[in-house]
Amino acid sequence: MKLYTYFRSSAAYRVRIALNIKGLDYTAIPKRLPGPAEHRQPDYLALNPQGLVPALEVDGQVLGQSLAIIEYLDEEYSEPPLLPADALGRAQVRSMALVVACEMHPLNNLRVLNYLRGELKQDDEGVSRWYAHWIAQGFQGLEELARRHSGDGLHCYGKQVTLADVLLVPQLFNARRFKCDVSPYPTLTAIGAHLEALPAFAAAHPAKQPDAE
Repeated sequence: MKLYTYFRSSAAYRVRIALNIKGLDYTAIPKRLPGPAEHRQPDYLALNPQGLVPALEVDGQVLGQSLAIIEYLDEEYSEPPLLPADALGRAQVRSMALVVACEMHPLNNLRVLNYLRGELKQDDEGVSRWYAHWIAQGFQGLEELARRHSGDGLHCYGKQVTLADVLLVPQLFNARRFKCDVSPYPTLTAIGAHLEALPAFAAAHPAKQPDAE
């Protein structure tokens, strides 16, 4: 397997975590996002027409979108599972994961921030306010969901790692990188601290990647 990635991409970070949890070997192929924008070059667009990272190449086919990749990995390599055995549990975990994937990350990814700075002429303070606003909006709800559904205070749902945990850790990393106050979310930060120490999560950290700056 080949993973087209960028060390600071939170979506790629998610997939690295999932690959590590599943114990799968892969070749990382970094695609720099800022500066030369390697993800927008013709050779990469020929592989992944969306021109985004991550993308996973498997047996000559390329999958885009981090959640689709992670669910493929969970279906193809079932142990350890990233979704509960029951339908309601799976829906609940997906719901928590989608708070990050659909409500938070799309509003705060690099393309959006660059558009705010460039097209809309926002200064760094304005961009930071935008980022912090959507972090707070998402984490407020997710904090309560984690309180309700964590079985041990160490995982978002139940007592084992799920898809919700895989998405939480990169979003916490991004929030701290942009100097957002995460102290109002003690449940999430406690879960994050536990997860970040696990080998599969630690090895996926941006600072551990070959293209880290």
